[in-house]
Amino acid sequence: QERLVESGGGFVQPGESLRLSCRRSGSVYSVKRMGWYRQARGKERELVASITPRGDTISAEFVKGRVTISMDDAKTTVTLQLNHLKTEDTAVDYCKQEIKYYKCSDDYDELWGQGTPVTVPS
Repeated sequence: QERLVESGGGFVQPGESLRLSCRRSGSVYSVKRMGWYRQARGKERELVASITPRGDTISAEFVKGRVTISMDDAKTTVTLQLNHLKTEDTAVDYCKQEIKYYKCSDDYDELWGQGTPVTVPS
């Protein structure tokens, strides 16, 4: 099975920046979208930002103006940079990649990372 390896989580001081990376092992036929989601304690999982191979991006209002998301040319890795972190950014961040394994596949599969905690102390 394909796996997603996430990196970059940890403790971040308020006002500092965070860079999260998510690399998919193995190859696939095509990629539809890659993105990062977060889930704070007691809250629902929500989108932070996502990107397509064409470069079309979607980002949440709470990160507008301080987020950059990108995908590598090989379409294996998605990177999220978030600046000016605040305590409200404390959450477990999850990588999601929507992929198709084969040309003949009817639907895209969703791959999720195991989650990487991000803690911004008050």
